[in-house]
Amino acid sequence: MEKLSKTGFKLVGLQLEQKTSNKNNQSNLDCGNLWQKFEKENIIDLIPNKLSNEIYAVYFDYEEDEAASFSYFIGCRVDVSADAPKNLTSLKIPSQKYQKVTARGIMTACITDAWNKIWNADIERKFDFDFEVYDERSKNWDDAMVDIYVSIA
Repeated sequence: MEKLSKTGFKLVGLQLEQKTSNKNNQSNLDCGNLWQKFEKENIIDLIPNKLSNEIYAVYFDYEEDEAASFSYFIGCRVDVSADAPKNLTSLKIPSQKYQKVTARGIMTACITDAWNKIWNADIERKFDFDFEVYDERSKNWDDAMVDIYVSIA
């Protein structure tokens, strides 16, 4: 696990209409459905002024901690001056410190395993904006790599 600082950036994509939580695996269902919509409707192709094809999955607006409700967003990094089209939303990620964790293995189990390790690790979490970055290394679902950035104090 590596600690680092990242400067703020802007994303455009889809946000869950309401908050979700990890209780009764509700977030698995809600976040999975949002991913299906993102893929099925080719949202990545609708995002203007993309800086890359990396996809960000963001956990934010936590009510307390990982056991409470939070908001979820999937999108791509864009130029700060870019506007979101009518059917999409923008999200600004502030500059902050992170603990970087890299998930590796079979998708989507490796992501679940990594978050379980994060929840059980001695990390001084800020519960601000946490995100996963899906790039070329995540394309092979039999041996994927995904970087997870956990906001820290």
